Amino acid sequence: MPEPLTDGQIAEQLAALPGWERDGDAISRTFKHTYHETVHLAMYVAAKAREVGHHPDIHITWQRIRFDITTHDAGGRITAKDFELARHIDAIAAGHGAEPV
Repeated sequence: MPEPLTDGQIAEQLAALPGWERDGDAISRTFKHTYHETVHLAMYVAAKAREVGHHPDIHITWQRIRFDITTHDAGGRITAKDFELARHIDAIAAGHGAEPV
């Protein structure tokens, strides 16, 4: 089971990932793109999530996509796995031309 990070460790990790914010026991980030491109982005992120065995909550609205990440195996707390996935999401989003909100 992954170890939950301390508040200090979470703050340190967030400082290294501009655009990601803490939302209780999760980290989240929103991007904008056309509606259809946000759906495509969700599919690419889902494929990476399957590959790494860690899955974000994905919320799609008109020209917006938000990713919320927490580690369910750690009781719904924030772990290093969340930040690893966030870095993958940033790279995938950049590759698809999604803009940070």
